[in-house]
Amino acid sequence: MHRIAVLGSAGSKVFLGMFQARFAILFDGGFVTKKLQEKLKQPASADDIVALRDEIRGHDELKSYELLRTYFYDAPPSVESIPMPVSSEPKHLAETERYKHAQSLYDQLELKPGFALRMGETRVNPFQWKIKQRAVKQLLKAPRELVDKDFDVDINQKGVDIRIGLDMARLALRDMVRAVVVVTGDSDFVPAFKFVRREGVKVMLCTLGHKGARRELKAHADFVIS
Repeated sequence: MHRIAVLGSAGSKVFLGMFQARFAILFDGGFVTKKLQEKLKQPASADDIVALRDEIRGHDELKSYELLRTYFYDAPPSVESIPMPVSSEPKHLAETERYKHAQSLYDQLELKPGFALRMGETRVNPFQWKIKQRAVKQLLKAPRELVDKDFDVDINQKGVDIRIGLDMARLALRDMVRAVVVVTGDSDFVPAFKFVRREGVKVMLCTLGHKGARRELKAHADFVIS
């Protein structure tokens, strides 16, 4: 808790009252939906993400803070049409179940109270397809002809990480929050962690039990919850 004080006419301080320090939650959407799907054995819904938000908000380290807002960052699936790698049949990415689920998730999540969506973009790489590791292992054991299902679309997300980093800096520099919770396993955020901590903002890292989270990511957070 903090007290706001202003100078009175005689130079004496007049206390206007108490206010609660705020914090924000920043979800790395691709990471969060993947980890929730692993746990739930089905694609994550907007309600699943809200439940995760509420669980984080109840953490002991955050009980003295008020939640300002929850930010969800992702890049919508591509809507391009590309030829299949073997059969050359057209593949309309906007008709895939992944695309339909993602759009439904965004539509529901942006209507949830206290949520803000920050969207990047998705681009299909020039080679368009990459072979699945499972297919490679199968081919090494028993050579056969390649089929379409041996490949995944080779897609890159653009603009998600930079939006998370910029929002962290904006929240810190404008003194909008005194703490941030970043739900990710990506060590690319280390510079952003360093920056906001230098501005006096506490950083809590939530890895959702991700075993691949690098030590340097954890080292530059004030608290780590799994």
